[in-house]
Amino acid sequence: MFRKTLAVALTALSALSVSVGVADAAPRRIVGAYYGNWYSESYPISAIPSDTPITHLFYAFSLIENGKCVMPAATAARDFADIRDLKKRKRSLKALISLGGWGAGGFSDAALTSASRTVLVQSCVDLFFRDGTFDGIDIDWEFPVYGGPVEIKDRPEDRHNMTLLARDFRRALGSRLVTAALPTGRLQTDGPYDPAKSFELGELSRVLDFINVMTYDMGTGFSPVSTFNAPFREVSSDPMPAADRKWNNVVRAVDFYQRHGVSPRKMVLGVPFYGRGFVVKQEGPQHGLYQPYESAFWVDGYVEVQQLRATPGWKEYWHPVAQSPWLYNAAERKFVSYENPRSIGIRADFARSRGLLGTFMWELGHDDAQHSLLKAMSR
Repeated sequence: MFRKTLAVALTALSALSVSVGVADAAPRRIVGAYYGNWYSESYPISAIPSDTPITHLFYAFSLIENGKCVMPAATAARDFADIRDLKKRKRSLKALISLGGWGAGGFSDAALTSASRTVLVQSCVDLFFRDGTFDGIDIDWEFPVYGGPVEIKDRPEDRHNMTLLARDFRRALGSRLVTAALPTGRLQTDGPYDPAKSFELGELSRVLDFINVMTYDMGTGFSPVSTFNAPFREVSSDPMPAADRKWNNVVRAVDFYQRHGVSPRKMVLGVPFYGRGFVVKQEGPQHGLYQPYESAFWVDGYVEVQQLRATPGWKEYWHPVAQSPWLYNAAERKFVSYENPRSIGIRADFARSRGLLGTFMWELGHDDAQHSLLKAMSR
């Protein structure tokens, strides 16, 4: 979500061990889209066609300041009106406000006590659920306990407090949706990372309507070598330590969540619409793949990828195990991992075959004008 983090809906929940309301039903298939409000000028919400296959729109991001939800008033006035208009044009669409994102602080303090959680939840209710704009909230805390930006406060108590926060939102929002975007990448700011040490995955899944499983950001600037952003399966030649590599791919990430008590019917599979790049130190035998690098860079969507593909010096490759393409420019020693309609279609097929609720992407503004990636994701 910058790495973010991602979106989607749910099946009816059984009675919970806590007396809280839940959403009554879910669509047969979820096609979730995160929308970053920084695209409001270049790609306004009003430009989203009413026949879009999107079932759930996640508006990113609201932040936490002084323990309360905040949103710039001017941005909210414009975009929220556009969301309401889009919902009139597409009656089945659900809109959720996404709270947090990479680099967003304030969660650890706001979730610390019953009183502080009440203040946060009520502020979100007052800000987002009085005019019919939103149908739920998406919690994107990156991350409880450890692994998030080093400047963001975290505590050991965060793991359980995240569950308590989700319960409090559930109580306050009743039948509205309560979701969360949760990570899978096994390398974060503190080194090797285990999502189950940040989140009570099984318990949390019983409170939430569904989880947007961020099956991307597996190859970032925290990685030791140039690598794939979202490898489909484990690649044996990946030099990442075997204990981490095992889970650092789409298939095993879903397995991991299921092993920790998350039902497939509570998971929505994430796909990245952006790319990750590395400037490698020297030419290697694998066209830039799995090489030590000097620096990492961001590739801002599929349009930029297509521009690189059309530029002399860049060549495209495909990995049969990672089930992903990459680009390499030997003269510039630049490696770019990204997804295309073929690789995204493979992931959508996998989500269906495993009985997941559907798919979501980060981020809608990263697609091309023909919505090539969205079409592949929603087929």
